[in-house]
Amino acid sequence: MKTYIFACVHNAGRSQMAAAFFNRFVDPNCARALSAGTAPVAHVHPEVVRVMREEGIDLAKARPQKLTHELVDMAAALITIGCGEDWPPVPGLKRIDWPIPDPRGKSIPTVRAIRDEIKARVKDLLREDSFAVES
Repeated sequence: MKTYIFACVHNAGRSQMAAAFFNRFVDPNCARALSAGTAPVAHVHPEVVRVMREEGIDLAKARPQKLTHELVDMAAALITIGCGEDWPPVPGLKRIDWPIPDPRGKSIPTVRAIRDEIKARVKDLLREDSFAVES
């Protein structure tokens, strides 16, 4: 099984959304996603919890975690979202950086737009890596 790590700075918004969509769309027997942050905070941003509930995903109990070498060592890919420069290159690890703005403190319509961009990018990633995408 392949493990994909989605990482952002606080692990309270973008990476949480990306991992949740990845795990929704991929066959759990083939791959899974984890999320982490280079400087994690205590909880997922409330505006992110709200817009993800609109998608039927509840992140209220999700807990941000630190991006560690142990997590990266078990990954097939590391997708950074606004923190790519904070993590050194790892030989043999697929690296992607998505320049997506931080949703923290943004209006709900703006956070929805960020969510929708992340959802589309996750679907594209799954197709690129030859995974069937559920709707």
